Amino acid sequence: MRIGIALLLLAALPLFSQEDHGLTPADIERGGQIFLSNCASCHGPDGDGVSGVNLASNKFRHAATERELIGIIQNGIPGTPMPPGNYPNQVAGWIAGYLHSLARSAPAILGGVKGDAARGKAIVEGKGQCLDCHRIDGKGSFLGPDLSEVGASRRVAEIERSLLEPAKEIRADNRTVWVTRTDGTVISGARLLNQDTDTVQVIDKTGKLISLRRTDVREFEIQKTSPMPGFKDRLSAQELADTVSYLVARKSFAGAPSLAPAHADEPRNWLTYSGALNGQRYSKLNQITTANAKNLELKWVLQARPPAEPASKYEATSLVVDGVLYTVEPPNVVVAMDAATGRIFWTYAYNPSPAARLCCGRVNRGLAILGNTLFMGTIDGKLMALDARDGHPVWTVSLGKPEAGYSVTVAPLIVKNMVIAGPAGGEYGISGFLSAYDPETGKEIWRFNTVPQPGEPGNETWGGDSWKHGSGSIWTTGSYDADLNTIYWGVGNPGPDWNGDPRPGDNLYTSSVIALDADTGKLKWYYQFTPHDEFDFDSTQVPVLADLTWQGKPRKLLLFANRNGFFYVLDRATGEFLLAKPFVKVNWASGFDAKGKPVQVGHSTPEGMLIYPNNQGGTNWYNPAFSPRTELVYIPSWMDTYSVNISRREEYVEGNQFGGGTATHDVPGLRPGFTNRRLPEMGWGAIQAVDPHTGDVKWQFKMADVTDSGVLATAGDVVFAGGREGYFYALDARSGAMLWKGVVGGQVTAGPVTFEVEGKQYVSVPAGSAVFTFGLRE
Repeated sequence: MRIGIALLLLAALPLFSQEDHGLTPADIERGGQIFLSNCASCHGPDGDGVSGVNLASNKFRHAATERELIGIIQNGIPGTPMPPGNYPNQVAGWIAGYLHSLARSAPAILGGVKGDAARGKAIVEGKGQCLDCHRIDGKGSFLGPDLSEVGASRRVAEIERSLLEPAKEIRADNRTVWVTRTDGTVISGARLLNQDTDTVQVIDKTGKLISLRRTDVREFEIQKTSPMPGFKDRLSAQELADTVSYLVARKSFAGAPSLAPAHADEPRNWLTYSGALNGQRYSKLNQITTANAKNLELKWVLQARPPAEPASKYEATSLVVDGVLYTVEPPNVVVAMDAATGRIFWTYAYNPSPAARLCCGRVNRGLAILGNTLFMGTIDGKLMALDARDGHPVWTVSLGKPEAGYSVTVAPLIVKNMVIAGPAGGEYGISGFLSAYDPETGKEIWRFNTVPQPGEPGNETWGGDSWKHGSGSIWTTGSYDADLNTIYWGVGNPGPDWNGDPRPGDNLYTSSVIALDADTGKLKWYYQFTPHDEFDFDSTQVPVLADLTWQGKPRKLLLFANRNGFFYVLDRATGEFLLAKPFVKVNWASGFDAKGKPVQVGHSTPEGMLIYPNNQGGTNWYNPAFSPRTELVYIPSWMDTYSVNISRREEYVEGNQFGGGTATHDVPGLRPGFTNRRLPEMGWGAIQAVDPHTGDVKWQFKMADVTDSGVLATAGDVVFAGGREGYFYALDARSGAMLWKGVVGGQVTAGPVTFEVEGKQYVSVPAGSAVFTFGLRE
């Protein structure tokens, strides 16, 4: 309900006050919080942000009764910009109560003195000394709340009252604490973020997030008075009016993000989707070994809760930076927490557009971080930056219309002070691309079209105008080689998915890996795994970069376990095809020609053809791992799965799925059931260890059901992975023997990470609707 409550509610009939329908002050406050979060972006906190509409008047054109007002809040008005809010009756009643409260608390205008915002800015930054406690546009202190957007979230009357009588109301987000540790050190002037029976979380003036165990604290006091001085006698009436004018005008962040200092690339941290830019998902931490993995135990659990969507798949890889873990609960709720205890520092809930369209779940695969700035894609096609210290939004840019199927589910990649990302939406006939963005502004630096436009090389591989809706989506994170200054990225399927007739040709660069110059985005080389893909075999797996001896000589290799069922080895400097070997059962191709092009023998047909592997593939978005100690690639695999691929004629309609057919199979593709009664020949799961020198499978860890889990390898020679059965495993990296099994009670659909806090190694993985973190028994 972001567009608001009353683009429709023009002044008309007054409604009776909220005293007549039994709302408490707490109910009104809850309604106000929801209004400010979801509606004030259009209507303003005082309800007068839309021309000709004043919600504080308590008169509503389309609502003559309280029931009608609540109905509008819940259902919107068809044919107007007013969207449905879909709130329960009680919540809608709270919002209505807040609207009534606006009429009884119209702002006083400081004796009618007209303020000047420019003069107010000078007062805030100078005489008023406001930045000693607050921040605006990235400048100032973290002791008090950020004021960059205070005019969009606080009413004029509230701002006036805070300046004149700051002690009269101390907001929950503005409580300061004094802490004395047992060793005598003092934390003074920190802002309270969270507390429980055992721990306390605060942020100090510099923005450092601190989590304290109460057993380590000698004295802890929450200040009951405001540290902010009253300005009634410190500023003249004119100066107060100027200050209010400036703060009321503060509707958005206009500063630059904090990009420095860069965090050390140390094993104790997990700084990017794959742990490092090479895509190996390998950690040098070795405290957990094959000998002691049996002693792992659960340390903490974070359960997703509204405004997150616990029923959605949890696919996000966590980041860990100097003891702070960042995760994204589905679809776009960022949580920062103490990595050792799981206690929350802050949350930021992005409210996506109702127009968002996703084929395969309202998911997010994780964040990127540069300095003190986080970067996240949203399911309604945005890329945004957040301050990692307090979750404050910095900038947001659009990559495409959500109405047309554009979404951003990929975890961005930081390369050379650029944010690399692209849109998903392959089932909606988008026109895909991979782009680099300026981390300070979100401005696009370069773009590579994964479906070439007219005049671009590769456009000739699309018959007619089929390129217009050729898809080529981006939804899994790529890799980067600094020595070659090359970005490697897997590209999604062509559109329509299963019917290749409307798009004759190889359909570059779909179902391919692309190698791009990091500075310019220019194509260096590509390899197309599935030309003219008719099977929905997105090549959106993680390219793994490894320097190995190949046929007796050192070589820079790219290792790629593809959805189409083949494991590939390419020269990553030149793109030369070196090896391809199936790691699951394959029947759509009989082999490869001398240049590495597959000899296709299977197709999607109107009658339907049986294809191995099924359309979910031999593997998928769930990441592989590579250990430089064992020189093995660990692949989460779907074994012996098949589908009947059916093609049909389908016209493109913006916003509708553009599949051109379907695939039927025995294994649930996206949302598995609670029971598994399939025969083994209908499909099963495995973690497979593949020797990249030969493509041979060295060992398998078999599961009765398929797996959507990513894999993690460590220097302790332990491989971590899960599955759909509610287990999380530690395996011997050399033999595949199970060393330990933890019960997580839900399917694992994300990649595990490992990190170290205060000398202790942890392993963390989302499962079901929660994040589980394990460590060695003490």
